[in-house]
Amino acid sequence: MAALLLAAGGLFWWQGRASSDPLPAPLIGAPPPPAIDTLPEGDPDAAGAPPPMPAEASPQSREEKRFSRYDRNRDGVITRIEMMGSRVKAFKALDKDGDNLLSFEEWAVTTSDRFATADGNADGKLTPAEFATTAPKKAAAPRCKC
Repeated sequence: MAALLLAAGGLFWWQGRASSDPLPAPLIGAPPPPAIDTLPEGDPDAAGAPPPMPAEASPQSREEKRFSRYDRNRDGVITRIEMMGSRVKAFKALDKDGDNLLSFEEWAVTTSDRFATADGNADGKLTPAEFATTAPKKAAAPRCKC
């Protein structure tokens, strides 16, 4: 019983001591804290509507991303080499004789072959479904080597 009384007395003494400690003196020459006269603007209902969703990326930012893909050295300018660098593989596929020159015949043969492959019923016209087959094939995603 005495231990319980001692503990209760210590608790009251500790609480009294904490409330009687003086606050630290303000720094000399420091400006006083600003007075708060009004509450910040906002919804008075704390559980109000959810915040708005972020806006879609603007076309300008998409264009900036596209520009960045070509601007390899990030100098803010796209050179001919940077622009054509992403098309080297396609060019080499068209250049059948490997002379680094694309003749009209090489281009025409590839285009004609592509049209003939897409024209399933051989009527000399491409329907929308046939034309859809001429779209470039997506590259397979690399497999994880886990």
